[in-house]
Amino acid sequence: MTANDLIDFYLKSHPVTIGVLAVLSIYFIILNWVFFYRYFSLSSWLSDENDSFEGLLMGASSVNEKSFLNNFMKTSSSVSKEILALAMMAATKEATKGLSILSIFASTTPFIGLFGTVVSILDTFTHIGQTSGSMSIISSGVSDALVATAAGIFVAIFAYTYHQILKRQSFELVSFLQMQSDALLARRG
Repeated sequence: MTANDLIDFYLKSHPVTIGVLAVLSIYFIILNWVFFYRYFSLSSWLSDENDSFEGLLMGASSVNEKSFLNNFMKTSSSVSKEILALAMMAATKEATKGLSILSIFASTTPFIGLFGTVVSILDTFTHIGQTSGSMSIISSGVSDALVATAAGIFVAIFAYTYHQILKRQSFELVSFLQMQSDALLARRG
């Protein structure tokens, strides 16, 4: 696709379609930022919790200083089920940040793209009615209109994939925290 093709597409497309493509572009930038920020922060956190869990398995008396549970254990003189349950709830909330925006993007972007397509097709039929439309006008208008649907599906694929990757990382993180909590409670009893 050349610069002239892009300019031609811009000039021929309905303003709503251009707006839809702009919104989808903004969505794509946001979802990539959310994914990469959360992915690297969860990976680092997961590594810290893995190290802490391995330390407990090797005989450490408490969790690692970098462990999320350490902040909650400092507040109490003894390990209690209630403190650890509170820590698990807080960790789950922290670990799943960003998942809802990815879920919303995954479910709404195909519809946003479809909206742009419908408006473009309606615009194409309006032009056909005003002129003696041939198949080349119809096919050109419909192919330009379908770009919005393709863009919506493209963004949705990334949003859904990113959501699933982060959801899995969050699950693993909470599992490590739960195993540490169980190990601490088992030693207390």
